[in-house]
Amino acid sequence: MIREILKMGDERLLRVAAPVTEFGTPELRELIADMFDTMRAAGGVGLAAPQIGVDLQLVIFGFERSERYPDAPAVPFTILLNPVITPLSADEEEGWEGCLSVPGLRGSVPRWTSIRYQGVDPDGGVIDRVADGFHARVVQHECDHLIGRLYPSRIRDFGKFGFTEVLFPGLDVADD
Repeated sequence: MIREILKMGDERLLRVAAPVTEFGTPELRELIADMFDTMRAAGGVGLAAPQIGVDLQLVIFGFERSERYPDAPAVPFTILLNPVITPLSADEEEGWEGCLSVPGLRGSVPRWTSIRYQGVDPDGGVIDRVADGFHARVVQHECDHLIGRLYPSRIRDFGKFGFTEVLFPGLDVADD
């Protein structure tokens, strides 16, 4: 089922999500299925449970090819619960980001270039991965939703923030 995606300004997006404590339940599987339906319908590359009003530490992400980020390499489809991110160096890279909760806008956001992310899958199995580049950016962006942060709060140069149709005239705004 496709769920409504909350938009920036909705106070529910500012809350800190609770850890998932019950794994492998039908309710959790239904929530995850709804999240994938919602992400695909919106053309996104990731979605956090708080974006659909569910205060749980649950993110999904991944794509083979993205209309929203046509130059980005594929990111493995992942369901990540109770994530912990550890930067593997202090190196950061600026990169353009958009968000399903901030439609029609893009901004250049600094993110760690290399991270380790840990958590569990829907059955409670351990996930422990290293990610670089766009993969690392997607994970950091989605996990920010779990602590009540949206990407505009991370922008350092507001000269690199604006409407997608102005910044990227060749990109279909309907995909943002």
